[in-house]
Amino acid sequence: MAISATSLASESGSPFSADADGVRVAVRLTPKAATDRIQGIALEADGSPSLKCAVSAAPIEGKANEALVKLLAKAWKLPKSSISLVRGAGERRKILHLAGEPRALLARLEIWLRGLHG
Repeated sequence: MAISATSLASESGSPFSADADGVRVAVRLTPKAATDRIQGIALEADGSPSLKCAVSAAPIEGKANEALVKLLAKAWKLPKSSISLVRGAGERRKILHLAGEPRALLARLEIWLRGLHG
C-alpha cells in the first residue's frame, strides 16, 4: 500500500502539520515523570491532537524542553539540531519545528506513528 506524504497532515487525529521549511508538531509535555517516553496521541480541551510525551527532567532552566528534544530526536532518528521549540517554552503545550523537506518528513512521521499505534 502506498503512503501519501500529505495524508498525515490532513488527518484530524495528527499532531503533525506541514510548514514551509519543515513540519510543526503539537506536543503536550509532562515533566518530572518516572521515565522519558512518548505516550501517544491525546486530544486537548479544544479538540486538537497533541503528541503526549513525558520526561524525567524538571521544568527548570529549560531542562525538560532539552529532554523532550533529545527524546524525539532519538525516536525519529533526527539530529537534535533539526528540532526547535517554536512556542510554549514554559508551558505544557508546545509547538516544535522539525527542519527539512515537509513531504519527506510527514511520510517518515506517518510511518513512525503507525508503528506507535499499530
